[in-house]
Amino acid sequence: MLSPKKVKWRKPHIGRRKGYETRGSDLTFGDFALQAIEPGFITDRQLEASRIAISRSIKRGGKIWIRIFPQKSITKKAAETRMGSGKGNPEYWAASIRAGAVLFEMNGVTREQAFEAFRLAGHKLPLKTKFLARA
Repeated sequence: MLSPKKVKWRKPHIGRRKGYETRGSDLTFGDFALQAIEPGFITDRQLEASRIAISRSIKRGGKIWIRIFPQKSITKKAAETRMGSGKGNPEYWAASIRAGAVLFEMNGVTREQAFEAFRLAGHKLPLKTKFLARA
């Protein structure tokens, strides 16, 4: 699973994912992309599952770029714990996604192969996505 080597804060605030992504919203590397159309969190496990679905679908042809990284630790308190006594322990890593963020890019495959691969990857993710292609 993806996780950062070093972080500045062990238990960050959740933050807000309001508004649209401005910086990571365009095709930069490849010809095809998978774009988020609603905000949310993508965990390291969901990201890995969708990456595996893409690489198996294109049979290890072409090139894939992952444009997001799970750099926020998500904490949880133990079950049946009383309120108070601080924040819970970090449980997993997640990427905070705004609407319009490009998640994956791909090059070196046909449009049909890319569409099918991103369709399979979208089923592994907890938010709605759409397929982008270079004009």
